[in-house]
Order: sequence, then C-alpha cells, then structure tokens
Amino acid sequence: MELIKQVKEAEQQAREIVEKSKRGAAEILDKAKQRRQELLRQGQEERRKSIEQAVADAERQGHKEAEKLTAQGKARCDALLRASRGQLDELVNKVLTKLWE
Repeated sequence: MELIKQVKEAEQQAREIVEKSKRGAAEILDKAKQRRQELLRQGQEERRKSIEQAVADAERQGHKEAEKLTAQGKARCDALLRASRGQLDELVNKVLTKLWE
C-alpha cells in the first residue's frame, strides 16, 4: 500500500512539475512576444524619424539649390541687361547721328 501511495504522490508531483513548466513556458513566450512587439514598434518609430529627417534634409537642400539657381539666373539677366544697355546706347547714338546729318 505504501508503495502505491508513493507512486501516486510521484505521479502528482510529476503532473505539478509539468503544469508549472507549461506555465513557465507560456510566460516566457508571452514575454518574448511582448519584447518582439516593442522592438518592432521601436524599429518603426526609428524608420519614421529617419524618413522625416531625410525629407526635411531634402527640402532644405532643394531650397538651397533653388536659391542658388535663382541667384545665378538673376546674375545672368543682370549681365545681359548691362551688355545690351551699352549696345542699345550705341545704336541710339548712331540712329540720332544719322537723323541729324
């Protein structure tokens, strides 16, 4: 009888150990899932910030480039205007000279 009692106690202990192991494994799995979700969220946040930073940098660079091109265009227009003014004055003088001759 005593042996049967010990076997039953051993079986009960074994079931408790199995249940405890299952609970422990479930906790570990749950923590791993939570950690994975947190890492995924952090990665997405970092990606979003990187994209926003890249867009902001591109906008700044685009504005700088636009300002540079605008300044170059204005400088070319000014140079063309100065060059044509001299020629225009010369042509007006020729026309007036011909008219008064």
